[in-house]
Amino acid sequence: MNFILSPMTIIVYILFLPSLIVFIAADTSSNISQTNSLTYGNTIVSSPRGTFELGFFNLGNPKKIYLGIRYKNKTLEQKVVWVANVGNPINDSSAILKLNSSGNLILTHNNTVVWSTNSPKAAQYPVAELLDSGNLVIRDDENATKPNEEEYLWQSFDYPSDTMLPGMKVGWDLKRNLNRRLIASKSSNDPTPAYLSWGMALHPYPEIYMMNGTKKYHRLGPWNGVRFSGVPEMKPNPIYLYEFVSNNEEVYYKWNLQQSGLIARLVLNQTTLKRDHYVWSDVDVSWKLYSALPPDDECDHYGVCGANAYCNTSASPMCECLQGFNPKSPEKWNSMDWAQGCVLIRPVSCKDSNTDEFIKYEGMKVPDTTNTWVDENIDLDSCRDKCLKNCSCMAYTNSNISGEGSGCVIWFGQLFDIRFLPTGGQDLYIRVLASELVNCEEQQGRNKSLTIILATTIVGTGAILLFCIIVIYRVRRKIAVNIECQLEDMDLPLFDLLTITTATNGFSLNNKIGEGGFGSVYKGKLEDGREIAVKRLSSSSEQGITEFITEVKLIAKLQHRNLVKLLGCCVKGEEKLLIYEYMVNGSLDSFIFDQMKGKLMDWQSRLHIISGIARGLLYLHEDSRLRIIHRDLKASNVLLDEKLNPKISDFGIARAVGGDQIEGNTHKVVGTYGYMAPEYAVDGLFSIKSDVFSFGILMIEIICGNKNRALFHGNRNLNLVGYAWTLWKEQNALQLIDYSIKDTCVISEVLRCIHVSLLCVQQCPNDRPTMTSVIQMLGSEMELVEPKEPAGFFPRRIHEGNLSSDQMSSNDELTITSLNGR
Repeated sequence: MNFILSPMTIIVYILFLPSLIVFIAADTSSNISQTNSLTYGNTIVSSPRGTFELGFFNLGNPKKIYLGIRYKNKTLEQKVVWVANVGNPINDSSAILKLNSSGNLILTHNNTVVWSTNSPKAAQYPVAELLDSGNLVIRDDENATKPNEEEYLWQSFDYPSDTMLPGMKVGWDLKRNLNRRLIASKSSNDPTPAYLSWGMALHPYPEIYMMNGTKKYHRLGPWNGVRFSGVPEMKPNPIYLYEFVSNNEEVYYKWNLQQSGLIARLVLNQTTLKRDHYVWSDVDVSWKLYSALPPDDECDHYGVCGANAYCNTSASPMCECLQGFNPKSPEKWNSMDWAQGCVLIRPVSCKDSNTDEFIKYEGMKVPDTTNTWVDENIDLDSCRDKCLKNCSCMAYTNSNISGEGSGCVIWFGQLFDIRFLPTGGQDLYIRVLASELVNCEEQQGRNKSLTIILATTIVGTGAILLFCIIVIYRVRRKIAVNIECQLEDMDLPLFDLLTITTATNGFSLNNKIGEGGFGSVYKGKLEDGREIAVKRLSSSSEQGITEFITEVKLIAKLQHRNLVKLLGCCVKGEEKLLIYEYMVNGSLDSFIFDQMKGKLMDWQSRLHIISGIARGLLYLHEDSRLRIIHRDLKASNVLLDEKLNPKISDFGIARAVGGDQIEGNTHKVVGTYGYMAPEYAVDGLFSIKSDVFSFGILMIEIICGNKNRALFHGNRNLNLVGYAWTLWKEQNALQLIDYSIKDTCVISEVLRCIHVSLLCVQQCPNDRPTMTSVIQMLGSEMELVEPKEPAGFFPRRIHEGNLSSDQMSSNDELTITSLNGR
């Protein structure tokens, strides 16, 4: 779908940098060709108005020199808008920027390449030019005509730093698998990439997130044909023109100024955790803050009310469960701790669609779109029917609310990050049992009678509550004592709660480094100086105790260099803690799926990680005292130490099988969608071969630097495995290789890894190799059999035909914890 939008007001952001920038400028020219170069003291000035200049500068530290673009006019405070060598400064003035014969810019210092472009096309007469938009482009000057954007060999707008300028796109070029997003600088005088980022998520219903590391921090909401769902302030005005495009080639958003005399920019600010939008005021001769996101509004912080609840800043309390839902933890909810969210009072029915109904909520910011399905060609009534026929569907609305509304988007599973908007919201239909809807209406009529009844029974109720509290306390105490006894039998170090609380600064948010299905993970430091990672089990998790004991029992008996080491545990009252060795480089996904950090991991590092994970799995499957099936192997469950050695973690849902047993069966399928073997996801059959399937997915992700989600190839929309298989059959497998490792990879090694990965993800478990065979294949030049067609080709969108539950699920990572196997 393509939308050319009318002028809108949106909340965008700009960082107000102090005027510490030193930009050395002497001779200037309009471009760089093969016959001239750019050196320290010279600049390239944009054409024709001379708004921007490209040159070498520092940010108050003469020992750190950067190549970048800034406003040329000193009145505009010469704000820097783009930096080439972020995180890799030059320490003296001997740097030089040249354009080579293949059409790539090369920045060198003391004969060492500091930074370069990666143009996929060669040019006969390459020229690098700085445009008045602030975009540095490389074009072929063969015909002496300036190309349009699609014909540029390379452009800086495709690789933004922390600043967004008019005309710049934020989003995905699906043809090139290029993700354009903003990444905040560490500080005003250090352009090294920090943790805050802002970019487009390729959900079936795309939307823009602000991420703080790997944690969702703020969400604009999806584009609904009129505006972003969570930004009601977007109204027609004579200043801004916004464009949102989503099709098989691109998914992006950009903004332009409608008046040529206006100047504006947007910058991501790590210090304040905001995007600030500034416009230049000729009256005050200064940058003026136009708006900022997220605003100082608690409801705009991602998921503040937990699942299946909505936020309303004008209400007290501000979080309320959706109708048909109750707080998962009433005690915490009443103390204004809403993180656990709400759960259905009674499950919806799948046997008879007449037993379910929808409640209409008006004026809402729609939920997180991770698990959605979209059809732009059906109306709202058909959308309702589609939702009723799918057991997992929990909500629906129009995908386009302009005019009378059109299109359909439906949500699956839990609903996150909903808020009420006094103005500018949209309708959202929530699924509940029809009886719950009737009960709510009847309840309102009985309120008066209930007041009288409650008044006469308050004493009896109080006595019953007191009795229940005593029983619950004794049960919980008995459970805690039972856990302690089991742990003592394992000969595992037990830590004192005060020790761990002190080490983590009272489980401070500043120490929080992760969050999973059963609790949070905190960084800590013991008195002896050892750094630790503390997994804190959520007290309200129904599966938590089982997973806690499982993880302790399994990992306490496992010792291998490629498995994370359990140092001990702590059980005290409600607190159940696992203490692990701290992995300084975090999880694998934070590297391979990050555009900047991925460049730090060359091919040899990735091959080393693949081999290490394989050895860890082999130990679990064949060499440990117990035969362990992990069941949730994925990039986020592989941790990296200071030398990038991989260590498999998170054994909460692992299963031990005895003797020569290599498989099992379960009625409760748990794991992560996108990594699950088909026989496990559908029939609950898990085995060492289902772990091999997950390993194959992980190998492909490591090679290409992308998640197993939708990609486009020709006229086909495939997931990553389908894309890899298609390229393999077309003998174009090298197209899979991440651009970050193209210069360091050994082609024969990469092709062998791709070959092995496709053997691992074959449909039939018997066709997949064991981990013993995998390691042999990776470490030798033995001839490999041709892989058969892999399991699972999941389209990003479905526009026609009947839908099944599997078809209508998202391809992005989704942890499944309560799906019944057949």
